[in-house]
Amino acid sequence: MTAHAPRHLLAVTDLAATDLAALLDAAAAFKADRAALGRPLAGRHVGLLFEKPSTRTRVSTEVAVASLGGHPVVLSAGELQLGRGEPIPDTARVLSGYLDAVCVRTFGQDRLEGLADHGSIPVVNLLSDAEHPLQALADLLTVREHVGALPGRSLAWIGDGNNVAMSLATAAAMLGMRVRLACPPGYAPDEAALATAQRAAQAHGGEVALGTDPAWAVEDAVAVATDVWASMGQEAEAAAREQAFAGYTVDEALLDRAAHGAVALHCLPAHRGEEITAAVLDGPRSAAWDEADNRLPTAAAALAWVVGTLPGDGVQPQAGVQPQAGAQPQAGMHP
Repeated sequence: MTAHAPRHLLAVTDLAATDLAALLDAAAAFKADRAALGRPLAGRHVGLLFEKPSTRTRVSTEVAVASLGGHPVVLSAGELQLGRGEPIPDTARVLSGYLDAVCVRTFGQDRLEGLADHGSIPVVNLLSDAEHPLQALADLLTVREHVGALPGRSLAWIGDGNNVAMSLATAAAMLGMRVRLACPPGYAPDEAALATAQRAAQAHGGEVALGTDPAWAVEDAVAVATDVWASMGQEAEAAAREQAFAGYTVDEALLDRAAHGAVALHCLPAHRGEEITAAVLDGPRSAAWDEADNRLPTAAAALAWVVGTLPGDGVQPQAGVQPQAGAQPQAGMHP
């Protein structure tokens, strides 16, 4: 193990704005050429721990690990002693002895923080109830591909002020974008999460504003993003949410109010006819499928970043991820 503390990606704010820009550049390079980031995980094992169901996150992260030369070890909480109540600190110490990094899709953010605090390997957030940083990276890469440079551009969020919304708003603000969130009364973002996004905007020349009117939110927006009205764990609220979110559907009429050439984003899975219409999601102005594709290159870039091998990063490889004895260092790694 190295004496250097592991680098974690638990929240968007674990990244500096320069890191965020570098991650998007690295992801674009990887998308163009899967050899662009080298094989920094060669001979290494990365745990993928899922306490929630997953399609895009599971598959994209597993492929990203393999593409960087690593061996993904997919873990289900129900198959671990963690699912029977083993304390997080104990699990963290044990996994640190077997793995070189662990990526986790879980419920409370505190579970991720516990793994990071008590383990000695990098921890990557694959989704928690508070954050979804890898989705934000994929969203912004998608917007950049469709509209070009991001600073000064406007992005709209329509619907629940949830974890996906606030990770995206914070990341966009860090890149100098203007973000407007239109959320139904009672479904606004957590005050602390909104404050974090607004501080990021103030520091980087962006803007994050909250309202309730979708038409206001999409004005001048180059991208209009949404998510399901009832996320995992909120199924019992579905009927109440359907009533509260009436009028918050991203349809062609709403998209027409956005900037010329604006694209629609959805992190998927989608409920056509609720938060987004089939005509938009499956139509020519949808970027949702590019967004899904971009989960792979952004996952690869994030993994390279946490282990300290992102090109130009200039840091030592992180805990648990060292060149093998006698092996040649990969690009960006320091022996």
